[in-house]
Amino acid sequence: MVADHDNERTESEVTADGTSAGATEPVVPPPAIFSKPLRQVTEHVPIKTIVATIALVIVAGVCVELVLALRRILGLVAIAAFFAIMLNPAVDGLHRRGMRRGLATLIVFLLGFTAAGGLAYLFLHPIYTSVQHLSRDLPNIIKRTEEGKGTIGRLLKQHHLDKWAKQQIPKVQKALSHLGGPALSVARRIVSGAAGVATVMVLTFLMLLEAPEMTKSALSLMPAERAARVQRIARDAARSVTGYVLGNAATSLIAGTVCYITLRLFGVPFAGVFGVWVALVDLLPLVGGLLAGVPTVAIAFIHSPKAGIVTIIVFIVYQQVENHVLNPFIMSRTVRLNPLWVILSVLVGAELAGIAGALLAIPIAGAIQVVVRNLWDERATRLLAAAAAVDTN
Repeated sequence: MVADHDNERTESEVTADGTSAGATEPVVPPPAIFSKPLRQVTEHVPIKTIVATIALVIVAGVCVELVLALRRILGLVAIAAFFAIMLNPAVDGLHRRGMRRGLATLIVFLLGFTAAGGLAYLFLHPIYTSVQHLSRDLPNIIKRTEEGKGTIGRLLKQHHLDKWAKQQIPKVQKALSHLGGPALSVARRIVSGAAGVATVMVLTFLMLLEAPEMTKSALSLMPAERAARVQRIARDAARSVTGYVLGNAATSLIAGTVCYITLRLFGVPFAGVFGVWVALVDLLPLVGGLLAGVPTVAIAFIHSPKAGIVTIIVFIVYQQVENHVLNPFIMSRTVRLNPLWVILSVLVGAELAGIAGALLAIPIAGAIQVVVRNLWDERATRLLAAAAAVDTN
């Protein structure tokens, strides 16, 4: 009985926090996890989620394959949309002055087509004529070269290359005799290119004609506030694209004119061809001036060293004037792009669509920047309004 009493007293001396009155360490109770048997918990994914995930992956794969299969058509549509954005301000201007939209579209489209056709004629007609003359006179040129006569023959003889030329001329004649296959391939590419140009023209005309109805139908599917916001952003993006392209076209036209006048003053052959060449290639961002100048300066040097030196000086001076005077003045209303963003956009565009992609890269990048900037500004405005409302309350 005394022992039982001692046990009860010992148990009563254990305090409520689990420590004994005479002990220095707490009495830790056994973990609750060991008081019950372990159970394996399993979660079941609903069958609808599995089916939806599989279907989403399949649809994404089909969309990727469809885009890859239709990439040429999508490229033509993108180019047509670009030209439609460029010509739409002129059509809208004529329409606001009381002219029917169909007639305004036809006039602007024909003027644009005539301008493009005139540039193509100025560039291609001299080349075509020269190729015709070369093909007709080629046998006589080769014969005179073998005899050391003519400009090429005297040049080779002067530099002691006449023996090497006599060894290479038979190879050239053999290569010329097998030009049938490459000529057929070039003809196919020309036909394919002509079909692409015709497709772009038709799509551009239809987009210009139906632009208001298409825009109205798309905006009617949105709430009024969102429709107004989308319309404002689209208008700013179109203005940015149009301003950049018109400014770039103006500077390129000036570059071509300066090149033509310089070559014409020194009597360099095909001055018109190289003037149009410089105007077209200068449209390319970043590398257009270099690509346009190298062959032009080379031809000027072949004509005469004096013409080559003056042409180099003219190109260097013009580049400085364009970078520091023309671009700030002509493109003052266009969007300003970060140089890194410009380089990345050009590289991506060239990789995706070649020269056309490089030409369209900066306007598209400018439009993206305008859209992102508008969305960011709108979000900042909403946050400021919400903060002001909280402060008021």
